[in-house]
Amino acid sequence: MAKTAALKRSTKATKVAPKPAKAVVKTAAKPAKSNYVLDDQIGFILRQVWQRHTMIFARDIGSNLTPTQWAALSKLVETGPCSQNQLGRLTAMDVATIKGVIDRLTARGLTETSADPQDGRRLLVSLTRAGQQLAEKTAPLALAISKGTLAPLDAKERETLLSLLSRLR
Repeated sequence: MAKTAALKRSTKATKVAPKPAKAVVKTAAKPAKSNYVLDDQIGFILRQVWQRHTMIFARDIGSNLTPTQWAALSKLVETGPCSQNQLGRLTAMDVATIKGVIDRLTARGLTETSADPQDGRRLLVSLTRAGQQLAEKTAPLALAISKGTLAPLDAKERETLLSLLSRLR
């Protein structure tokens, strides 16, 4: 019994009361010094210019046509009938995007597809009469939209910008 009491006393003596938790103070990380400034990056600037351009496009043309749909119609005016794949390449659209664009334009009666007489496996996309009329009606608006997008620049700056951007393609 004396041993048990001594053991209990020594166990009690070795128990340490838990220390109170220290307050954790969170501080915001200091910004790292970097040469990269998002506002100065070409991709970011181009995206902002594109957003401005699409806003002008939507305001002036409305919701009847998207920029990609207009690109397809416009290119068909230039080239005449061509394969969907070729049209996608000419308008810088991937296969899935150009298919969706043509499907929507065809559903609206603005384009139609037919078998290529030289290659029955390939479909040719062409404008319908309604598509041709819409393209003719929309072309002056599209020119005005381009002018509106470039309006902050003088004539020489517009020429320089378009020339430089063409070199980056």
